[in-house]
Amino acid sequence: MATAIPGYEYGTVQRSPVTLAQLAELKQAVGWSDEDERYLKLAGEVLADQVDAILDLWYGFVGSVPALLHYFTGPDGRPLENYLQAVRKRFGQWILDTCRRPYDQQWLDYQHEIGLRHHRTKKNQTDRVQAPEHIPLRYLIALSAPITLTIKPFLASRGHSEETVEKMHAAWTKAVILQVALWSYPYARDGDW
Repeated sequence: MATAIPGYEYGTVQRSPVTLAQLAELKQAVGWSDEDERYLKLAGEVLADQVDAILDLWYGFVGSVPALLHYFTGPDGRPLENYLQAVRKRFGQWILDTCRRPYDQQWLDYQHEIGLRHHRTKKNQTDRVQAPEHIPLRYLIALSAPITLTIKPFLASRGHSEETVEKMHAAWTKAVILQVALWSYPYARDGDW
C-alpha cells in the first residue's frame, strides 16, 4: 500500500496493549457502523489524489500556530525542515491508511506506535532529531478539529451527492476520533486509559 517511506513501519511495530475487544468497544462508543466502513473506503478513493493539497492546508495551519510549530523546531527555535518533510510523508500515508486499511491487529499496533511517537516515550527517535521531546495530549485532541473540519471540501470535490459527502465526512470524523483515543494510551497512567 505504501512506497518506501522512512520511518513508516506498518506491520513491524510492537503489539498494542489495547485489545481488539477494547477496540470494538471504542468503535461502538464513536457509533461506528458497517456503513461508516463503506463510506470511509469511498473517502479514500476521493482523497487519494488530493493528499498533497490536504497536507499543504494542514501544514499551513500548523505553521501558523506557534504553539504547534514549536514541536517541530530544533534547539535554536527554528523549524527542522527535514523533520517536517519526513513527518509529512508519513502523515500522507496516515490519510490513506485511515481510509483503506482494515482496523485489525496490525492497524491497532500502528495506532499505538503513533501515540508513542508523540509522547516522550519515542518522540524524535524515528527521525533522530532534537526537537521538543513531548507533544502534550491537549494538542493531539485539539488538532482533531482542523483535521476533521477541513477535509469536507476535499470530500466534496468529486461531485458526489451532499448525502454521500456527509456520510464520508461522518465516517472520517469517527475514524479520527477513534485514532486520537488510541493515541492517548501512552499519556494515561496505569489503569486510567
